[in-house]
Amino acid sequence: MKFCTMKDEFNHVAKKQRLSSSKSQEVIDQITREINEALVKIQSPTVDKKAILPYLNNELNMMSPLNRIEGLQKDLDVGLSKLAEHLQISFTPDISKAYRNVDFDSQVINLIIADHFYRQGLFDLGDCFISESSKTELTTTLRAPFFEMYQVLEAMKCRNLEPALNWGAIKGSKLELKLRRLQFLEILQNGNRAEALKYAKTYLAPLATIHLADIQKLMGCLLWANRLESSPYAEYLSSAHWEELAVELTQLFCTVVGQSYQSPLTVTVTAGIQALPTLLKLANVIGSKKREWRAMKQLPVPMDLGKEFQFHSKFVCPVSRDQASEENPPMLMPCGHVLCKQSIFKLANSSTHTFKCPYCPFVVTCALCRQIHF
Repeated sequence: MKFCTMKDEFNHVAKKQRLSSSKSQEVIDQITREINEALVKIQSPTVDKKAILPYLNNELNMMSPLNRIEGLQKDLDVGLSKLAEHLQISFTPDISKAYRNVDFDSQVINLIIADHFYRQGLFDLGDCFISESSKTELTTTLRAPFFEMYQVLEAMKCRNLEPALNWGAIKGSKLELKLRRLQFLEILQNGNRAEALKYAKTYLAPLATIHLADIQKLMGCLLWANRLESSPYAEYLSSAHWEELAVELTQLFCTVVGQSYQSPLTVTVTAGIQALPTLLKLANVIGSKKREWRAMKQLPVPMDLGKEFQFHSKFVCPVSRDQASEENPPMLMPCGHVLCKQSIFKLANSSTHTFKCPYCPFVVTCALCRQIHF
């Protein structure tokens, strides 16, 4: 049987596995029924007990359970073996030709890995990599912000919002309102309407000048004390609000300490996994032409990794279709149109000659063009 894709073959083997499992279970259930029937007969005073065991033995031999299960397992093993062979053929184990030989600084690598573990809350592992980097003085500066963050997040898991509210960076922000709202609802859910109203006057009233509409909705909750689940405000009780707030707090913490929300190690590895198939194919194609792609300054094929991996703006010249670089930067002409430097020099034939903009009647010289920075 031929399969169009590896997924089809995997699904075929998975189907065999499910069939084998169900058939094996049927055999086991049949054996169990026979044994239970034999036990019932043994307990009966009117049945010849000596004849029961030979009869049971005869029934089990006729069922031949071992042969049936072995046959099912053998068919499954054949499918698994073929799948393993095709996986080995389809996937290239040697990925060394898809990367460039870069002399990485081991200390920097250790710091990046330590930063990743600190972000995950694995501080002992992070400390190990800091010690490997021989830069133990960075433990405080790199570790401390994430340690503080995880103290806040762990407290939130226990429905304790005080550490988050005591953090100065949230004062007066939308995030403070969300924290205050959760705390207000916690008090109200406990049935203490008077305490909830007192809390609102103390902590929500100062935020009313900016978040009046949100606070007015919260005040409506006071009418539904002890029965918020059946009120028009039941949506406020969703646990998703706590999870979203934890994410927002993490993002704000990272912003305050000048770090990206995503771990640089995670971003790099994820981007590399997405780019690997294209790079392997490129290496095979160019290698067959006896050229070395790793010496190229720019890849000859597009590498679309998605918007989540676009951290800087890029400019593609509308004339040459080349992506701007340090050697070929984008240049703004007096008419407002932008071309790459090399395209402008080609149009002008010389830095002193005038040329007409390819998109409007404006006539300019290279001296009037200015480099722009994204």
